[in-house]
Amino acid sequence: MRIGVIGTGVAGSLLLECLSDVPGFQLEGFERVAEGARDEAGTGLNICPNALKALRLYRPARHRALLEASLPWRRWFIDSATGERLFDLDLLEVAEDLGVRLRWSELYRLMREPVAACTKYGHELVALEEDAAGRLVPVFRVGGETVRHGGFDLLVAADGRYSQLRVLSAGEPVPEHHGIALTRLLVPDAADCPYDDYGQWFNGNNRLLSYRLPGGAVYIAGAFPIGVGADFTAEQKTAAHARAVYLPAEDEACPAVAWMVDQTCRLIDQVHWARLQVTPLRRGSADGRVLFLGDCAHAMVPTLGQGATQALEEGVLAAEVLKRGGGVAEIAALRDPRVSFIRAFSVAATDSMQPGADALALSRHKMQPEFLAKLRRAYTDVPEVV
Repeated sequence: MRIGVIGTGVAGSLLLECLSDVPGFQLEGFERVAEGARDEAGTGLNICPNALKALRLYRPARHRALLEASLPWRRWFIDSATGERLFDLDLLEVAEDLGVRLRWSELYRLMREPVAACTKYGHELVALEEDAAGRLVPVFRVGGETVRHGGFDLLVAADGRYSQLRVLSAGEPVPEHHGIALTRLLVPDAADCPYDDYGQWFNGNNRLLSYRLPGGAVYIAGAFPIGVGADFTAEQKTAAHARAVYLPAEDEACPAVAWMVDQTCRLIDQVHWARLQVTPLRRGSADGRVLFLGDCAHAMVPTLGQGATQALEEGVLAAEVLKRGGGVAEIAALRDPRVSFIRAFSVAATDSMQPGADALALSRHKMQPEFLAKLRRAYTDVPEVV
């Protein structure tokens, strides 16, 4: 079976690795960026316990490599901007594994190194054709030239939420916006940072999220309401706006919030901007000849940190299904109910960021059994492939 993987980020690279030693598969990966390039290299991410469980069970060598390249994520706390503790959780109370914290660039390195020999870089997908045998032929632009590498029995779209393969094979998905602006910032030298593990801080409905990364860096993510359908403005991209939304108007900010706001203002030109949005869940197209994986299939809100986490879980489990002779339909049956739950849970968890919501009360409520039971389901219910 000849399989072409478009996009060698998290899910695509992991799928290639998991199938690389299986007889009967001919694998080729195609990546738009040049070799050595790192999308989102300037930011960090947290990977949830369920991804670590999937790797531990199905790909133990990759599990060990990820642990060695990251910091452990054990605690999740939520404070007010003045420092009042609202939520405090040891992840092992609701999970079988810890999570981890690392840079996006390091995750890409870990995923891409094992499949470098079967990956072609600098390949931008521009069209999709069909050969006489009914196999799909991806057409690439490489250095100004048009290049084809023949027909494939299965094409895997693992090229992210703006997937060109999904657009070409199924049309462009219409995103659903949730009216919240998102910012991301990496502080490379943060020796004076007053905290370590995964924390969130609320000033009204405006949220800061931050944690330390390997190498002395700190990742800071911001979020504030802008209205459904609205875009952020030039004024909102200023240091003055950051102070206005994240610092309490009448009380003194706690040391953590004061430090994060100072860093954001100092590095304001390096902040990455996005909007909270999801795209419709779809698993494949072209009568089962195209499989959608990761953000291509189900871009979700990052509120619970399940974006890259689900891509890792999915790369492993989709490979297991393909090894057993399954295809798009079987992967959909295994993955889609799980993904639908995770997506809905992630959206519901944004309740404290919605205008007018009582963010402090809602954060406290997350210590109640109902929320923790859903979190336990998210962190432990990795489907078994049989």
